[in-house]
Amino acid sequence: MVFCSGLFANTLEFIPSSYANLEYQNSKLVAKIDATTTYPLMDERAKYTLNMVRGNPKGNRAGFLFTFVDDKGKAQFTGGRIFYALADIREKYPRAKWKREAFINKDGQAHVKILKRLQGRYDFIEWEKKGKGLLFYRVTDSQGNIVYEGKLFFKKAEQFSVDMGTIIEGPFLNNMSENSVIVSFETLGRQKGVVEVEGIGKFYSKKGTDHEINVTGLLSNTQYRYSVQAEGEHQESYAFKTAPKAGSRKAFTFAFTSDSRSGISSGERDIAGVNAYMMRRIMALIAVKEVAFLHFTGDMIDGYHNAPQREALEYVNWKRSTLPFASRIPIYTSMGNHEALVVAFENGTKRGLRIDRFPYKTESAEALFSNAFVNPLNGPISEDGAVYDPNPNRIDFPSYKENVYYYIYDNIALISLNSNYWYAPSVGKGKNLLGGNPHGYLMDNQMKWLKKTLKKLDNDTNIDFIFVTQHTPVFPNGGHVKDDMFYGGKNKTRPYIADKDGKLQPHKKGIIERRDEYWKMLMESQKVVAVLTGDEHNYARLEVKKGMPLYGEYRPKNPLEITRTIYQIHNGAAGAPYYAKEDAPWNMDVQRGEKAEGEYLKAFSTENAVVFFHIDGKKLELEVINPDTLDRIE
Repeated sequence: MVFCSGLFANTLEFIPSSYANLEYQNSKLVAKIDATTTYPLMDERAKYTLNMVRGNPKGNRAGFLFTFVDDKGKAQFTGGRIFYALADIREKYPRAKWKREAFINKDGQAHVKILKRLQGRYDFIEWEKKGKGLLFYRVTDSQGNIVYEGKLFFKKAEQFSVDMGTIIEGPFLNNMSENSVIVSFETLGRQKGVVEVEGIGKFYSKKGTDHEINVTGLLSNTQYRYSVQAEGEHQESYAFKTAPKAGSRKAFTFAFTSDSRSGISSGERDIAGVNAYMMRRIMALIAVKEVAFLHFTGDMIDGYHNAPQREALEYVNWKRSTLPFASRIPIYTSMGNHEALVVAFENGTKRGLRIDRFPYKTESAEALFSNAFVNPLNGPISEDGAVYDPNPNRIDFPSYKENVYYYIYDNIALISLNSNYWYAPSVGKGKNLLGGNPHGYLMDNQMKWLKKTLKKLDNDTNIDFIFVTQHTPVFPNGGHVKDDMFYGGKNKTRPYIADKDGKLQPHKKGIIERRDEYWKMLMESQKVVAVLTGDEHNYARLEVKKGMPLYGEYRPKNPLEITRTIYQIHNGAAGAPYYAKEDAPWNMDVQRGEKAEGEYLKAFSTENAVVFFHIDGKKLELEVINPDTLDRIE
């Protein structure tokens, strides 16, 4: 397998002032720790790229010739197979009905034959009669691992041809409100896109491959049929229901889960970084439950790559796993630690010395996440301008665009935070050599925005319940007691930021101090009912109430006092490898050294899980179902 080169191979990018000990030597970025210690950049080659695995199909008389080459047309994908099938876009949820396969030869090519192989009794979409149809395909490598699933809309005259208006990704529903929705999709070629809503009209996008079309003028709490099409003949039709008017207190249900990164390297449980098997079970279940929307709080992919092309492919695979259901159900997404995209330096360890990738505007973890998803734009700007900003005249931190935000649906508000912002994996492990933010820490500007947002929502009489979500548990129970917002009960972990002289300075507040400050802020709001978290691969319901033990080794002079009950609803059980329960102050009796089962930790399960919140006016009920077995957990 041949790889692609990375960002820093041939360019000199601006080094943010918030980092220390980075410089260019002979046009190559290095980490120069001191006079005798220099770490070179790690290899930044992507195993697969989107252009490679999409196959660049070209029509011929019998079907299509796929050629699997990289972005530059030099490296090639060899030794795998391509599976292919027809799909009927008239179905409510069009899915591939896998039927045929072809081998990828030594030249990286595969012949997909539609004539004879998908003809006659296998032509259930009547492409022979209509002269057009939809083809799904799945690409596996030489070891049998699934790396990509794609689709193309074809036409047949003398020979087969690809419709460049093929919707290769989407459509997705985003930012659903009572009178508008954003429909996003990607087309194979540069085309103008159009969304037509029955009874409302047509809405257009400019020529391009990425389309985000804002559909407006809708009525609240109303079902609409809509179709999506580019300049070709390929058209897909679905439906959506708008949100009720704010404060109307209609009955509805929303779903929550997280952590769908790959489980075992086997079949659909690992489609290049994604447990697509479990995601498809989840999406089918929430469709049957007719949820208003799904919130997914991070670790959707394996991530942690130092090649943006590979991370981009994993995002595409995750979004593919939500279809065709996501064409009818809005999904909101939050960042987790596995959404990390890094710059890594060789320091003698397997993974190297790692920090958040830059340039921040285009290749940070936050920028790639924003490019992959469509979320509200009402969050804070960045950590620029904070008291620790080393240079107010330059951009020294990544953006919060589309990774910190809030939205309102009827009488609830959901605030999405980023507990892995400017994430430097090495910092949390005590290697504070370059700077960055550890796993689980909410930085100052995000905290200020949260306080302001809570006040705004508290004063909104239409809102009865506020949910807050971030990837890392505030009170971990199984798998991450050693970190998250607890770090084994120690308060040492904190961000490290270079000052104006280029020297690293620790933040004045440690992780548990910041945790206490955060929870106090939530308790001061009378509408926050639950914090929704992920990261630990299990389901747990923790009742954070008066008397719950909060501390380990570190005890502040003025301990946090729990003044009212807020639930931590934890669900990192969307397919990532499970974690068992660990001892933590809130799930054991510290005084007697005995378990305190059920006192605070009300439920714990290693089953796969989807959490459903049933809202009916001022009544709130919770239901938890295993999407694999359909058994009820709670």
